[in-house]
Amino acid sequence: MSAETLSAPPSTTTAAGLAAEVDGLSFRYKERAALDGVRFSVGKGEIFGLLGPNGSGKTTLFRILSTLIPPQQGTARIFGKDVKAETEAVRREIGVVFQAPSLDKKLTAAENLRHQGHLYGLGGAELSKRIGEMLSRVGMRDRANDLTEKMSGGQRRRVELAKGLLHRPKLMLLDEPSTGLDPGARRDLMTYLKELSERDGVTSLLTTHLMEEAEQCSRLAVMREGKLVALDTPEALKATIGGHVVTIKMKDPQGAAVRLGARLQIKPQVVDETIRVEHPDGHRFVAQVVEAFPGEIDSISVSKPTLEDVFVHLTGHRFWEAKDEGAEPAKKKH
Repeated sequence: MSAETLSAPPSTTTAAGLAAEVDGLSFRYKERAALDGVRFSVGKGEIFGLLGPNGSGKTTLFRILSTLIPPQQGTARIFGKDVKAETEAVRREIGVVFQAPSLDKKLTAAENLRHQGHLYGLGGAELSKRIGEMLSRVGMRDRANDLTEKMSGGQRRRVELAKGLLHRPKLMLLDEPSTGLDPGARRDLMTYLKELSERDGVTSLLTTHLMEEAEQCSRLAVMREGKLVALDTPEALKATIGGHVVTIKMKDPQGAAVRLGARLQIKPQVVDETIRVEHPDGHRFVAQVVEAFPGEIDSISVSKPTLEDVFVHLTGHRFWEAKDEGAEPAKKKH
């Protein structure tokens, strides 16, 4: 879906079927616009990803949705409740897993969850039952009495999830949930979020800068410099390019791109000193390039489009070359 059509939610999703609605959300840190008129909706049961490099605004958006900071302009609603006007009601609907670890490593998994339960007014037999239930759901029941400092990063992340699920929220908000996890643990995390959606109808909204994690989301909002530049399923986003992506390395890439364009009637891009061409039949095109410029090509490759290619197509920059506006200021403690 192109940036021009981002204002409209999917036609199959009604307001009653929405877990989250963001409408014209803007936020500034002094002179810098962290969010600029962001608008999208998240359907119930989705695994919705916010994909963007550092400085794209996704962390500010996460903080607003998790009620850590109020929006400056626009509105955000969780299951129809305004995050600014109905903060306490929203907090009862959401579970939050922050990027920074929130477990007390000197406590056991069960003790960490017990303290979390007390914050929500839970206690007694009901709390003990929920602790066992949530640790079972994340496959950590047998480690309930182990100190979290003795657990692996993936195991601690599971306990973080159990902690966020303890009060049975309808929406899980996860900020860079795979931070510190190995590839296997990342896959396990996404599998568990899918199980939550299918078994319990829990919606997940996560921020990420990892392409492989973004691929597992049901829909993606691609962000850059505070704006939404694309919104659709990973497959639909890649289909906007179509065909193949051909990358060519030649001496003087800017000059070579001009000659390629004139000779073959194409519109190449130069990204990171590499010529990049989107073509419906990349393999035939490679043969044309080699024949047209014999002896001038250092290397040439053809591949199917990736989410990285989508980002380049939309912004003209590789994902990690997008302008880093610096870390977003931390929220002051009151």
